[in-house]
Amino acid sequence: MGLFGNKRPWYVTGLAFQCTGCGNCCAGPEEGYVWVNEQQIKQIATFLGISEAQMRQRYVREVGNKCSLIERSDSRDCIFLAARAPSGRTCDIYPVRPQQCRTWPFWIHNLRTQQDWILAGIRCPGINSGPLFGADEIDQTLKSPVE
Repeated sequence: MGLFGNKRPWYVTGLAFQCTGCGNCCAGPEEGYVWVNEQQIKQIATFLGISEAQMRQRYVREVGNKCSLIERSDSRDCIFLAARAPSGRTCDIYPVRPQQCRTWPFWIHNLRTQQDWILAGIRCPGINSGPLFGADEIDQTLKSPVE
């Protein structure tokens, strides 16, 4: 049984996904949040070779009682999404990217209905391609905390 009550999820046979590295999941134009917790802030700071205080000052914003990575003001892209020729865009902190980033596209709002999954696939070329993830594996991802 999935996270959507006692009935089996619509994706009971699994879903295919293979990241293409396009960066669309990290890009604007709409504003979004990349939630980070204390441990993730520390990991990113260590990876960047800066202090936690510098990390917070340069790259983190408070949203209520939570923390999110900041976005570029001109594009609303994640601050760590970088243009790289010739392949397009890459994540400057990929090895230590937040849990929220690691679980894309298996987010609850993408999985509520098959239509939601199709809509996510319009923006993400990796959806419905690559290896198949089983429903149980997807449900475990949905249960993992993002902050």
